[in-house]
Amino acid sequence: MDRQLVRLWKRPSYDGARFTFYLLYTDEQGRRRQKSLGHTDARKAERQRAQLERELRMGTVEPGSMRLSEFLDDSLERTRGQVRETTLAEYRTAMKHFIQVTGDMDYQEVKHTHGERFIQACLDNGNSPATAVKKLSGLKRLFQLAVQRAQIEKNPLVYVHRPKVPRQKIRVYTDEECTRLLRSARQRSCPTGIRWDLLVALALCTGMRRGELLNTIWPDIDFERKTIDVSPKKNTKQTWEWHIKDTEIRTLPLTEELVVLLAQHQANQPEGYPYVFVPQKRYDYIQQLRQEDRWTASRGKCTVNNFKRQFDAILANANISRAQFHDLRRTCLTRWLVNGLTEFDVMNLAGHADFETTRRFYLSVRQDLLQRARTVTANTMGADFVANLLQTPFDT
Repeated sequence: MDRQLVRLWKRPSYDGARFTFYLLYTDEQGRRRQKSLGHTDARKAERQRAQLERELRMGTVEPGSMRLSEFLDDSLERTRGQVRETTLAEYRTAMKHFIQVTGDMDYQEVKHTHGERFIQACLDNGNSPATAVKKLSGLKRLFQLAVQRAQIEKNPLVYVHRPKVPRQKIRVYTDEECTRLLRSARQRSCPTGIRWDLLVALALCTGMRRGELLNTIWPDIDFERKTIDVSPKKNTKQTWEWHIKDTEIRTLPLTEELVVLLAQHQANQPEGYPYVFVPQKRYDYIQQLRQEDRWTASRGKCTVNNFKRQFDAILANANISRAQFHDLRRTCLTRWLVNGLTEFDVMNLAGHADFETTRRFYLSVRQDLLQRARTVTANTMGADFVANLLQTPFDT
């Protein structure tokens, strides 16, 4: 009896609640392959297995040939564990949209023109240039990984031009807005709930992101050295898995006033609750979800319910419009640079890989800089010069 070339595999999902049929086989180059069937129909899966078995025996299957959908499953499986689940989800979304535009073709037949068609389709469908760039970056990364694995010789999308993304104005809070915001946050704070005033103050003074603040635990704070660490969290009985953006572990300074406020806040917290800003009731609920295997790493990015709605209420009470929580980070980074920190220092404290990211997305031109530039211009040109020019008749 001939050896079976293709066999079925019921692969369980990440949470173990579901499964999907896969075909496992060895191609003509001796490489092991797995192909997701995308369903749980046993009879259909067996028919597909038998069909691939016949094709292999007849030599009709090209070595290494995979449709884009199969190529996606193969890439995600190889990459899983090396990048965050949210990144894998972005790859999946981008490729599915790419397949809608080009069809589920052989991944080895993708060409530069397909990438150009995809970009245009994104824009035609109402995607912003920034969204189109993000999707294209995900696709380029998938094909570049295939090049590194020797699946293809070159990346077919490497020279596809990204649409230009208009640079948006950076929103920073003025000193007077910061005062009103802290006062409003103080009114919103609750001893048994989230300490909004302390959260806002830390964001303004350290430039930490929302996820970094909400995943801060008490061991991250060194009261003696007056520092706070931004570090990933492992999946333990007390803490849940959480990863830093850009994987940049860093230590940030705290002021004397913040250290005192944090010490007071810690003294009011019950024992056994490691998180600084996750309320007691919310922490108990998350622990219950973890016991029931209903908690994922992606949900750990924001552990407070209705965070945006609550912060928007604080902004409204402070009479501040067109703002968001992330603007606190932008305000902090801008202040650091304006008040003497070097670009390299700001980049490191922000946790960025290069200064271009810091400059493009976070640093704004503050009003004091505008006023200084206005004064220099007036002194250089002279007020009389401008006045005389405006009063000169056009015919002269």
